[in-house]
Amino acid sequence: MQPVAEADLVAVFLPMHTATRLFLRVAARLRAANPQAHLCAYGLYAPLNAVVLRHAGVDSIIGGEFEQPLLELTRRIAAGAPPAFAPSISLARQRFLVPDRTGLPPLGSYAQLAIHGGLRRTGYTEATRGCKHMCLHCPIVPVYNGAFRVVQAGVVLEDIRRQVAAGARHITFGDPDFFNGPTHAMRLVEALHCEWPDLTYDVTIKVEHLLRHRRLLPRLKATGCALVTTAVESFEDAVLERLAKGHTRADFLEALRLTRTADLPLSPTFLPFTPWTTLAGYRAFLTTLLELDLAGQVAPIQLAIRLLIPAGSLLFDLPEVRAVIEPFDHTALCYPWRNPDPAVDALCTAIQDTIKREERRKTARREIFRGIWDLAHCGRFPEFHLPARATVPYLTEPWYC
Repeated sequence: MQPVAEADLVAVFLPMHTATRLFLRVAARLRAANPQAHLCAYGLYAPLNAVVLRHAGVDSIIGGEFEQPLLELTRRIAAGAPPAFAPSISLARQRFLVPDRTGLPPLGSYAQLAIHGGLRRTGYTEATRGCKHMCLHCPIVPVYNGAFRVVQAGVVLEDIRRQVAAGARHITFGDPDFFNGPTHAMRLVEALHCEWPDLTYDVTIKVEHLLRHRRLLPRLKATGCALVTTAVESFEDAVLERLAKGHTRADFLEALRLTRTADLPLSPTFLPFTPWTTLAGYRAFLTTLLELDLAGQVAPIQLAIRLLIPAGSLLFDLPEVRAVIEPFDHTALCYPWRNPDPAVDALCTAIQDTIKREERRKTARREIFRGIWDLAHCGRFPEFHLPARATVPYLTEPWYC
């Protein structure tokens, strides 16, 4: 705490829900260590949780494109001027600097890409931020409201260059959707492949963009793309429509066909437990994963994720959501909700407990899936082929937000 005790400004980055919860555990200690310091919270989840953060003693909250407002706040404090309250959300376009990763743990301390039976040391960068789309459950939407911002290509490539020099053999692009700007994206990966022919990468792309830009999929493969993550969320069209996902079940089936034709491994993510989930619907979800030969490609946690409704969520636009939510939980930083069928909530809890237990035991994905099948009372397990986990590339940290 010595650096905190000597600081005029303490700024904490809150890019995710979990990071925000962790910060609230230490906020009082930061305040006690230096009551006079200006405490700033910045990042995607800062404006979403502004009320809670102010109660925790945070003085400034910055969301969206935070670098320039954070710099201006720093300069005012360094000059001894009274800090002007930073705008809660800035979407101004910026000229980015190459990230300075000095002092961070070595790359081997982070998630790695498992591929062909081995591990590839993995770096991280962003080609764009924000998103053009308005999916109701997405935490990006209340902050960016349909805007996205491009990180200059030279900055991205130099960031990758430095991480390769530090030992990276794979790069994760953290863009919410890599094809929000497809021309920018493809120029980057073409340049990446030209400079580092053996470097692999992975990206996240919406189902509708996989369809719209299908002609680009072979080029992703040719330039070293090892994995595409796509947020499918559900196989039920009614749920997809409520979430404003912009695709249908049939669209996903076509995207799956296209990526398989391009020999591009697809990692779908799901939101299986929502206020609209039924026991029959969940059983159909598991059956579909088997029928599509996806059960071995989906991280077990994706079979147990429950809809998170944070402050500011656009899900409040739905009357059926407002009807099931409970008062805001200031510790969990979300609105709790209950499924109309208590058996669905009980199943979700049982599956989450099973996954935690079996992953601690390092149980194979195939066996975890079979256990979840039995918990859901799906009946006799059919004779479907479940590929071994090692045959499908995956990141060793399975959580996806």
